[in-house]
Amino acid sequence: MESGIAELIAAANAGDLASRQRLFARMYEELKRLARRQLAQAGASTLDTTGLVHEAYLKLVGADEVALCDRAHLLALAGKAMREILIDHARARSAEKRGAGAAAVTLNGAADVAGEGMSPEDLLRLNDAIEIVANNEPRLVNLIELRVFAGLEIAEISALQSVSERTLNRDWQRARARLFALMNTQD
Repeated sequence: MESGIAELIAAANAGDLASRQRLFARMYEELKRLARRQLAQAGASTLDTTGLVHEAYLKLVGADEVALCDRAHLLALAGKAMREILIDHARARSAEKRGAGAAAVTLNGAADVAGEGMSPEDLLRLNDAIEIVANNEPRLVNLIELRVFAGLEIAEISALQSVSERTLNRDWQRARARLFALMNTQD
């Protein structure tokens, strides 16, 4: 399966729109799984799984200058696009009910970083924290996006990036600590 995806990615990067569409068709079920996970984390939303996948697809297709490297890169980009879409929806919902108090967020694992049923305010705080981390440690943001938003396990990320699980576990601990500190000190 991976070799077929690699061929589609190469053709899509060469400008073949049909290959880009076949790539997304081939990855559709995996993208829907990613969308289901993100929607569960974001709590109530006006989007459904299919709508989120399609909005993410449109966002990614509109970014012609982005060359895909591999499956992990595609999942990271799709996860980031879905997160941005959900953040926009959370901002809209949050604007409707200003003044809600922010609760502390714990970070024991991937589900705790973006736990199921996060309030729009928590989702916005998570996004703000990720943006701060991105300024100093983009590698950690890539790990956060693959782990939290793409739903990959450390072993999968290790295989996709050719980085040891031990290194990724250390990075994951550092990322969780940074996010915890940032999310619990933001106003």
